[in-house]
Amino acid sequence: MSLIALSAIPDAGFADVEAVVDGVAESLIVHRDGDDVRAWLNICPHAGRRLDWAPGQFLKSKDGLLICAAHGASFETAAGMCVSGPCRGQSLRAVPVEVRDGEVVLA
Repeated sequence: MSLIALSAIPDAGFADVEAVVDGVAESLIVHRDGDDVRAWLNICPHAGRRLDWAPGQFLKSKDGLLICAAHGASFETAAGMCVSGPCRGQSLRAVPVEVRDGEVVLA
C-alpha cells in the first residue's frame, strides 16, 4: 500500500503520512533525498511529542537538519540521530520504507 507518491515530497523535504506500524496507527516523517527516502516515527525521543509545528509542517535548519518544534532538538537525516538539543545522542525510531513504481511504501 502506497504511503505517498515520491513526487509529492520536495527534494530534501519532509512529509507527514499515516501508517500502521507493528499493528498501531502512527504518524511518520518521510524525508526525500533525490530518489532515496527515509522514514521515522513522528515522535521526539526527548519528550514524546510530535516534531511538526503544525500537521505536516516541519522545521528545517539551513544545514538541512530536522528540528523538533517543541524543544529545538536537531536531527540529521541520514540516520535520524539527534546532534544537538535535549536528546543529543538519541535517535528517532526508523521505519523501513522504499520506493516502488514512484510510490513510497513500507519495506
